[in-house]
Amino acid sequence: MDAAGLRLASAAMLEHCSEVLQIGLPEGDAGILREILDTHFAPSDLLIADHEPVVPRVFVSDMDSTMISAECIDELADFAGIKHQIAAITERAMQGELDFESALRERVLLLRDLSEGSIAECLATRISPMPGARVLVETLKARGCRTVLVTGGFHQFADPVAEQLGFERVVANRLEIGDGRLTGGLVGPITDSSVKRATLLAEMADLGEGATSLATGDGANDIPMLEAATYGLAYYAKPKARAAADGWVDRGDLTSVLQLLGIAREEWVWE
Repeated sequence: MDAAGLRLASAAMLEHCSEVLQIGLPEGDAGILREILDTHFAPSDLLIADHEPVVPRVFVSDMDSTMISAECIDELADFAGIKHQIAAITERAMQGELDFESALRERVLLLRDLSEGSIAECLATRISPMPGARVLVETLKARGCRTVLVTGGFHQFADPVAEQLGFERVVANRLEIGDGRLTGGLVGPITDSSVKRATLLAEMADLGEGATSLATGDGANDIPMLEAATYGLAYYAKPKARAAADGWVDRGDLTSVLQLLGIAREEWVWE
């Protein structure tokens, strides 16, 4: 790293997390460090911080493609026979190419007249947790961390997912339903990138000065939240979200977050 102007102070495997290499630098450009590590250690799970990582006081996470392995609206669209059409809009929105609210309303309108029962069927047959999701949430809770699921998706999916994974609070959009069918509209204000960031900041403010936070997400609408967190981690993320984060998980599952925070495997909560 000397060639890049980075002076190495220490490098050692963590005693209680033997799969984690901790590198200490007394000075230097964090951006250069990111580039070096990303070039020579890819794929990798990485967190860059200006201090020894600690267990956060609050954890705020995206849901679709972060805590669960699917985009709920895309899977729901499959029941209407228009998954390809809606998935293309979703991808562009997550890449940051489309205004989130406009893209959301456009996709929801396309689901008009879909049976309400499709939601329950979709949940049962298409939606599953990401590997390590519940272990991550329950382990953080056991260490006194407040856990919040905040998503541009829908309460009809997020509420049961949160219950399954152990999240204590949910912030989401809500599909409007009338006479047992989706109306093509939404109820209440939109949960977008600004709401995600505001949720994280409000939770930190409630905890008082010096509160630390963790955020995980994968898409462009997660960027403000990732940037506002003490530790913003991009999980198998789109390029813009990955570039904005303090680190990323590109190799392991969600328990990699625990390792990056220095929480020993023996302390993980598996139930």
